Amino acid sequence: MAGLISAMEGFCVIGIVILVGYIAARMRIGGPNAQYVLNRFSFFVASPCLMFDILSQESLGVIFDSSIIVAFFSAMAVGVVFLILNHFFFKLKAPDATIGCLNSLYLNSNNIGLPIATYILGNPALVAPILLMQQAVFTPVGLTVLDVTTKGRVRVRDILKQPLHQPLLIGTLLGIIVSLISSKVGYFVIPSFIDDPISMIGDSAVPMILMAFGMSLYGTKPMADKRGRSATITVAVLKNVVMPIAAFILAFFVMGFRGPTLYACVVLAALPTGQNVYNYAARYNVGMTFARDGILLSTVTSPIVIALVAFLLS
Repeated sequence: MAGLISAMEGFCVIGIVILVGYIAARMRIGGPNAQYVLNRFSFFVASPCLMFDILSQESLGVIFDSSIIVAFFSAMAVGVVFLILNHFFFKLKAPDATIGCLNSLYLNSNNIGLPIATYILGNPALVAPILLMQQAVFTPVGLTVLDVTTKGRVRVRDILKQPLHQPLLIGTLLGIIVSLISSKVGYFVIPSFIDDPISMIGDSAVPMILMAFGMSLYGTKPMADKRGRSATITVAVLKNVVMPIAAFILAFFVMGFRGPTLYACVVLAALPTGQNVYNYAARYNVGMTFARDGILLSTVTSPIVIALVAFLLS
């Protein structure tokens, strides 16, 4: 029970930072372009530093833990389900459908996943495989689709060059390389006078993303778009309900996980949609309302689902 209370406190911390962003926008602190600046700085600078800092200091065994199989296929399942539902019911255009798919499968592994892993599961490193999966697979694929659909053309050269345009992926891969080298030589190879500023910049990523998200709430009414309301509710249900159920089925029946490992897989699958999805939507100026409402609804309902999972499996 103490761990569950601590996790709820983590949700409270996140809510306060989002509220600060909302108040800053309401008071016009930073001017009309503050949200845009925070999004871009986080996307191109702070978030890659955060990924590098986390992964460079994790062992390869933790980064490539077998639980990544459960996380990957449960996420893929809900993403495919959303695309099928969109084809038959929602009829969203390709960029908006991509945002909806990411809303369905993208886990908030940083600013909510870390406190959940720490306070409920007792091991913050459990989010490392999810970080790797999302930044090495889902993010570049999703951003590639956004690139080619918003530009109106599809060229093989652009797709092959896409990883070079993704700072998050570059930071992730560099972190893995440093982790590999460090494991070979027996010590962390990055000197502190270089690692410390990277870590400091990385620490700013989550607050900036959360405050930019809070700023996006000012002057808007969540769930006001009746046309997109059903799609928004659908992505929240897929993320918060269907994905944990899929993770349990895969972990229990396919992978044979039991005890803490099974519990961790299901709890992490119940994490809400990551604010990064709104960051990506803002980056390409598509589906921003859809992304914002989906994240908000998922974040509000996720603590209830996680509490239920903790009650049933802990």
